[in-house]
Amino acid sequence: MQIFSFSPFGYEGSLVSVEVDLRRGIPAVDIVGLADGAVKESRERMRSAIRNCGYEFPPERVLISLSPADVRKEGAGFDLAIALAVLKAKEDVDYFLEKPGPEAVLVMGELELNGRVRPVRGINAAVNTAFEKGITHCIVPSANGGEAREVHGMKVFEAENLTQAFRALMNPEQYCFRDKDDEDQGDGMPEGAVKIGGVYFCPENREMEFAEVKNQRALVRGLQIAAAGGHNLMAFGPPGCGKSLALQKFQSLLPLLDKDEAVPVTRIYSIAGLLPSDQSLMRIPPFRQPHQTASTEGMCGGGKNCSPGEISLAHNGVLFLDEGAEFRSTVLQMLRVPLENGCISLSRAGRSTVFPAKFQLLIATNPCPCGFYGTRDKVCLCSASSIEQYWRKFSGPLLDRIDIRVKVDIPEHAKDCGVDFSKSTMELRKEIAVAIRNQRERQKKKNAALSPSEAGEFCVCSPAARKKLSDASERFNFSPRAISSCLKTARTIADMDDSTRIEETHMEEAVIYRSTEGGLGSLI
Repeated sequence: MQIFSFSPFGYEGSLVSVEVDLRRGIPAVDIVGLADGAVKESRERMRSAIRNCGYEFPPERVLISLSPADVRKEGAGFDLAIALAVLKAKEDVDYFLEKPGPEAVLVMGELELNGRVRPVRGINAAVNTAFEKGITHCIVPSANGGEAREVHGMKVFEAENLTQAFRALMNPEQYCFRDKDDEDQGDGMPEGAVKIGGVYFCPENREMEFAEVKNQRALVRGLQIAAAGGHNLMAFGPPGCGKSLALQKFQSLLPLLDKDEAVPVTRIYSIAGLLPSDQSLMRIPPFRQPHQTASTEGMCGGGKNCSPGEISLAHNGVLFLDEGAEFRSTVLQMLRVPLENGCISLSRAGRSTVFPAKFQLLIATNPCPCGFYGTRDKVCLCSASSIEQYWRKFSGPLLDRIDIRVKVDIPEHAKDCGVDFSKSTMELRKEIAVAIRNQRERQKKKNAALSPSEAGEFCVCSPAARKKLSDASERFNFSPRAISSCLKTARTIADMDDSTRIEETHMEEAVIYRSTEGGLGSLI
């Protein structure tokens, strides 16, 4: 039997074989294989755990080899694997057990001195990697059992302590697995998930209610379109107009992730150690809101183990930049390639990894440094050069990748308590569900992710809609990307109306949100 553990690095990581040799000599424990301080300290943790669980620690000289030798091993996740390998070498379990055990088993877990097994990060990635390599048995901490069971076909034993893990090591009957027949659409759904027209949404939450967003119909409509088609959105307006409030509620409009979308998100959060304890599979789309002081490495990822950054943590979800102009220019420009490719490649110490990074970008910002440019009843104190420098942070190429731009004003009757036509979250979800269902049936992806060739195939326009786009292109001097953006946004609006083709009204609304005539176009 071979005992394996896992060394996390980037999105992939690598399996580590744990071998133990007992030999004559002065009693000591040696660890070879490029182990860091935390791994070397496991000598004392596993020695105490073995003795406190009632086993005798080998009185010989113990050599522990972690291979491949050129891969750095870090963290306390090797404790349990090393302890089981030592016990296996001492007890010669292959000799006294009648039933043969598995040929290879993945073992992960941190040991307490009393022998209890603590949870570790990266279990989902470790189990996936092991299963791809043909390993079908694993021993993991009981707290990590849920994420290990999400790998269908893997036989899992959830260990509370070292004694349980050692008894299960060579006993195939101790392992159990989740059959593929148990897989269904509701698998891993959060409690209270709302189903509308065959599409699942997050449980209702009073804090995410859009009815509280008063007198901002254009902004709410833009967010609804963005949620239905996966489009990037920028909202700009003076302080206090409600743009941040509305954008922070955006997650409630997004449909829950399907199984194919949830698997990579779960893996990324497991690697980062951010997987919620009550979610073995992340069905709720991520919503990341980094602070304005975030560094380039914090956004794109990095470090000695190539940990995921904010854009990868927002994979299949949302990256929200509040006060976007306050972010560093290098951070904003770094977003351009991931927005286009849906992934990011990181290289550290001669090794490289590729993280998925298909995220939806939301930006809220002021129109100028003081915040009052172009507003009623307020005086802007900024010079033309300062306003130009303020907007230059975003750059044309980045703005060209934003499909929907909304100028938000302070409502004239913001203090009135009269009739307001704000829609509730449930009302907004109904049209979004129609659009999501149409996209899944037609192309199995969101409209914003359509390639140019796919946009030509699926975005069928009426003659009037085609003429509207042509006229707008000449009037606003649209780039080819802007034309494609209008086409895909109009396709989303048509899907919300359950229309098979794009009509003139759909295209007109898409052009308005793209051009923001009198708004963003006059600022840059």
